[in-house]
Amino acid sequence: MTASGDLWRNWGRTEAVRPVRVERPATAGAVQRAVAAAAASGLRVKPVGAGHSFTGIAVAPDVQLDLGDLTGVIDADVATGRVTLAAGTRLHQLPALLAPYGLALPNMGDIDRQTIAGATSTGTHGTGLGFGGLATQIVGAKLVTGTGELLTVSETERPELLPAVRVGLGALGVLVEVTLQLVPRFVLHAVERPEPFGLVVDEWLDRVRAHDHFEFYWFPHTDTALTKTNTRLPADAPRKPLGPVSRWVDDELVANGLFGAACRALTVAPRLTPHLAWLTDKLSGNRDFTDFSPSVFTSARRVRFREMEYAIPLEAVPDAVREVRALIERKGWNITFPIEVRAAASDDNWLSTAHGRDTGYIAVHRYYREDPREYFAAVEEIMRGLGGRPHWGKMHTQTSETLRDVYPRFDDFLRVRDELDPERRFANAYLDRVLGGPTATPVTDAPATESADAA
Repeated sequence: MTASGDLWRNWGRTEAVRPVRVERPATAGAVQRAVAAAAASGLRVKPVGAGHSFTGIAVAPDVQLDLGDLTGVIDADVATGRVTLAAGTRLHQLPALLAPYGLALPNMGDIDRQTIAGATSTGTHGTGLGFGGLATQIVGAKLVTGTGELLTVSETERPELLPAVRVGLGALGVLVEVTLQLVPRFVLHAVERPEPFGLVVDEWLDRVRAHDHFEFYWFPHTDTALTKTNTRLPADAPRKPLGPVSRWVDDELVANGLFGAACRALTVAPRLTPHLAWLTDKLSGNRDFTDFSPSVFTSARRVRFREMEYAIPLEAVPDAVREVRALIERKGWNITFPIEVRAAASDDNWLSTAHGRDTGYIAVHRYYREDPREYFAAVEEIMRGLGGRPHWGKMHTQTSETLRDVYPRFDDFLRVRDELDPERRFANAYLDRVLGGPTATPVTDAPATESADAA
């Protein structure tokens, strides 16, 4: 299905583009035809998922592929726990899709709006030192390359490409299927508590090593960290889920309704920010419940924001958090959104932010109507000084030259890109910046791009 391109914006309102045309392929063959047609016209192609990346990684100046019709379970093997999903399947669809097989994702982040292809391609992760990002669960994939070939990559077919394809940034081809190694459905016991900031930071390493899933939020202008500690239990463990009223009050009324209204008000009265932080501090946390994992891992996030997240060596997290706090106090900034601190296991995917090292993640946010640049730039400088790697889907200013310094297999990835997309059919401005350009076989200039970067 083909349509003229309307204006597309991402969720965080940092990127916008009006593609030459939008196509909605429902099969791998239709994706191949779309790529071939774009090549014949000298146009570039980009698939788009949920638009939850804050960078321009999904911006399609020429042909945008909407994979919303490419969803669902293609194959499932309960005995091995392996499930093949169509690339456009959203994470929030998975609990219902996987329930008949008694399977689940081993780990998740706190947002489930992304497609499985978008989440893995950008290195999306949850928290838990025993678990890698979502891409580490990929044991096979099918993608349409820049030459229109439908390529299978698995443990038996072109296995040498798996470490590149798992976190491919959309630069190697259009993913049409991914096969995941899943785990039996399980229950999580969640304990959420407000605790002293200094204590939580001091105990970071011990807690993240002792618990299955540990993370904390710190609201600037307070001395309190909101900790979240999740413990894995068997699927038949007794469940004590949050009641619908309690969940609505905590997640909708407080976390979205009141917080969103306060953020809007503070754009005209920023000096009141510490009062919001104090109020949020008092209303957040102190929950203890047990439920199936997706209901614990994820939360509704309806207040639009902009985000930057850096991956740093695990041991560097306490000093980095203290340095960010000192920065905010020294500058006198009014920061309404919390700092989020998580962890993930080392993995071997070439462009994974956790490649080769156990990793701590520090994310900073600002309300989408606020200018984040000065805050983000100063935090980025701290993280870069610690060997930090920016999340591919979140705002940053790094280039191919600076990224090559922190990714030992960076040039290996570029060699795979040269093989699978020699004409840079999947290039856009973001990939040119982070992977390098111009190309050996240049694509045509974009004829109708609307700009974009609002930040």
